[in-house]
Amino acid sequence: MKKLLAAMFIMLAAVSISFAGGGKEDSSAPLIGIAMPETHVERWQKDGANLKSAAEARGYRAEVTFGDADQTRQNQQIQNLLTNGAKLLIVGSVNEGVISAVADAAQDSVPVIAYDRIISNSADYDYYITFNNFKVGQFQGQGIEAGLNLKNATAANPKYITLFAGSPTDGNAFFFYDGAMSVLNPYIEKGVLKVVGPYPKTSADRANFTRIATENWQPQIAKARMENLLNNDARSVVLDAVLAPNDTLGRAIIEACLADAKYAAPGKLPVITGQDAEIGSAVSIKNGQQYMTVFKDTNKLAEAAVILADQILKGQTPNIPGAELASGSLQSIGDTGKKVVKAYLLEPILITKDNLNVVVDAGFYTDSEAAQLK
Repeated sequence: MKKLLAAMFIMLAAVSISFAGGGKEDSSAPLIGIAMPETHVERWQKDGANLKSAAEARGYRAEVTFGDADQTRQNQQIQNLLTNGAKLLIVGSVNEGVISAVADAAQDSVPVIAYDRIISNSADYDYYITFNNFKVGQFQGQGIEAGLNLKNATAANPKYITLFAGSPTDGNAFFFYDGAMSVLNPYIEKGVLKVVGPYPKTSADRANFTRIATENWQPQIAKARMENLLNNDARSVVLDAVLAPNDTLGRAIIEACLADAKYAAPGKLPVITGQDAEIGSAVSIKNGQQYMTVFKDTNKLAEAAVILADQILKGQTPNIPGAELASGSLQSIGDTGKKVVKAYLLEPILITKDNLNVVVDAGFYTDSEAAQLK
């Protein structure tokens, strides 16, 4: 009887492995190579895991690498993926230096999907999948507009803001900034919003944009710059807002502010923006520190990227649920400087204390993370 039960258990286990999405890997299945830029921004760790899981659920093998914010390292990782027989690459690049690796992929007839970061100055790939990043910036500007009640502000009693931007090697940083400034510039021009520190009206002012940019999205760089601002340009004023381009930098800026007596008491922090809906920032929003974030459901982005990969590998015309092919003025999102690639855009969502449940309900957080928001 025991032998019979053991035999039945082995058979059931074999059936379970055969049908489980993440079960025994089929070594003959096509390999999708996934190259992510770094791990110090929380979302990229999740993206890598989600992309791998989504690819394997569709019957592919998948290998994930992380470039540690080092383009030379990422290029070597991409070379290794090609050597290992990758049939398609999904690349969240560190910077423009990835173009040599993309050229190698093109030479091997391996399609490349630029993932959430445009690969500039390359004509060697055809697909880009991301969010409407100009709208992400608009949401950040609207968060400041609402948080400061700028529509009712006056030049006689202006509000004070300082500006931060993302990494100058990340093409998205320019869209985020320009989206935000499309909302804020009219208030600056009216004199009801005063900028403390450098003020590039748009990202086209590269000299001043570089002064507010944050290399490789490093939080310690943002924190150090904020500390310097508080001790110098902003020493004689009270800041009402800080345009922070993502959650990691937003939290670093909050940390710097809390060390300054002017902002340490509850309710005294400036209105501080973000994006990515990282759990640390969601808790900060719940606790009244960070004002807002932008939810870009990267679970859906990863799924959409793998659907796109699957359709490319099968020779199908891409049709991705929940993603829109950029057209009209938004086509510029896919402009690499060498060609305009097909850019598929997902919609972001503005999140404040009032609708944190949207992120929870989307299943974006683990149960233990969601419990921190109750």
